[in-house]
Amino acid sequence: MQRDDQIPRRPMQSAVALAYRDGEGAPKVVAKGRGLVAEQIIAVAAEAGVYVHESKELVSLLMDIDLDRQIPPTLYRVIAELLAWLYHIESAQKSGLPPPSAPVMSIPPPPQATDPDVPLPE
Repeated sequence: MQRDDQIPRRPMQSAVALAYRDGEGAPKVVAKGRGLVAEQIIAVAAEAGVYVHESKELVSLLMDIDLDRQIPPTLYRVIAELLAWLYHIESAQKSGLPPPSAPVMSIPPPPQATDPDVPLPE
């Protein structure tokens, strides 16, 4: 019999949901969580037909942003690349073409708390 501390555990999953509406400056973090909450976020997205992209690095950065806050300017480029890719996936599905391969996104390193010139996420 194995004790609980001997049972291999899978890492706790994290998930972040973004939303963007015309007229807003940038996408906002509208949901985030770990474990069961992350699983629920992913399930709701799947039920709504929203594509779920997996990127541990990006999720890690987005988890530091408070709910209902816009993403910081340092993430604009990578989120724009992701949104463009998702647009191409939707277009390919409508036209019956194969979906494009995932972009190679350059995730910016997290800002250092010791660097006074880099604003930290609010």
